[in-house]
Amino acid sequence: MNARSTLTVLFTVAALAAFSGCAVTRGQETVGAYIDDSALTTAVKARFVDNKDVDASAISVETMKGTVMLSGFAKSEKERVIAENITRGVKGVMAVKNQVVVRP
Repeated sequence: MNARSTLTVLFTVAALAAFSGCAVTRGQETVGAYIDDSALTTAVKARFVDNKDVDASAISVETMKGTVMLSGFAKSEKERVIAENITRGVKGVMAVKNQVVVRP
């Protein structure tokens, strides 16, 4: 085996070992669903960053099986609603749970 083949085998084994840590048990997501949810979370956060009316650093985004949960703080009810509307507009989002609190 040459060095390149050895590196390829080692990389493959390392990748399989890493993904086996994501083994699915009852009530958990598959690796594919986790990756899809991560993509949704990233898309929502990116849209928050692009929108001047939403403070992306004050609102947390978590996704599980296509349901996005927003939490954190907004400066106004308008910001809270805009964040929810942005989230609903992301392709692939199945539902939104808006738990953002308006801070006086």
